[in-house]
Amino acid sequence: MKLSKVKAKAFYILLIITVSFARVSGQAIQQPPVYVLVHGAFHGGWCWQRVSNELRSHGATVYTPTLSGLAERRHTLHRDIDLDTHITDIVNYLIAEDLHNVILVGHSYAGAVIAGVADKVPERLSKLVFLDAMLMENGQSALDVSPEDIKAYFIKAARDHDQGLSIPFFTSDFFGVKNAQDIKWVNERLTPQPLKTFTQPLKLFHPFGNHKQLIYIACTAPELRAIKPFADKTRANKAWKYMELKTGHDAMITAPKQLATMLMPLK
Repeated sequence: MKLSKVKAKAFYILLIITVSFARVSGQAIQQPPVYVLVHGAFHGGWCWQRVSNELRSHGATVYTPTLSGLAERRHTLHRDIDLDTHITDIVNYLIAEDLHNVILVGHSYAGAVIAGVADKVPERLSKLVFLDAMLMENGQSALDVSPEDIKAYFIKAARDHDQGLSIPFFTSDFFGVKNAQDIKWVNERLTPQPLKTFTQPLKLFHPFGNHKQLIYIACTAPELRAIKPFADKTRANKAWKYMELKTGHDAMITAPKQLATMLMPLK
């Protein structure tokens, strides 16, 4: 009888130790953060090379898809590519790669893309980061939220360029790139933007962000006139976490280490 009690006591002690160890081990083993970085207009996944290298060096898992009709996918450009196409690009990418708990980052025009993605597959996302991004509400297009002179320029430039198929790209100095080597590197890779991605309104069926944490990183040196209203809006709204980066619009090119440092605490 006494031996049975001793064995039972030993069993429960062993069980407690095993459970405690499992809990400690579970806390110690953390999954690396997963980032999906979505480029803006005229760019491609290539623009994130420096940031993705920096994030990966700190153990993060990073994906940098390219949207339809751009960069290495320029050969797929056609008249039916619109904002919905680009949203579907990223939704399908998340599903194909079986990604969950994703920190989804959208630069510039891709603010509309990641807002659309969150509307469709919120269960795969943890946070939304808008990097100097355009913010469209339901029913608004990129042209709707652009200054009138820029809107008129885009429409005319697309018509003159290829009969309205695409908007010819701005050169990299417009995006705040100043280093001569960087200017050359970026200019060699920029491609025209499918016009319909700017004319099609964003369609949302849930509140903006679909209840995910909203983070805005404003690039302030220099600050783009067309982007400033969005930065001002988020800075004044307690629903957003607002941050600033003292560099130009293409922060992934001009300040990759600083940008990666901002993104890393978000895991």
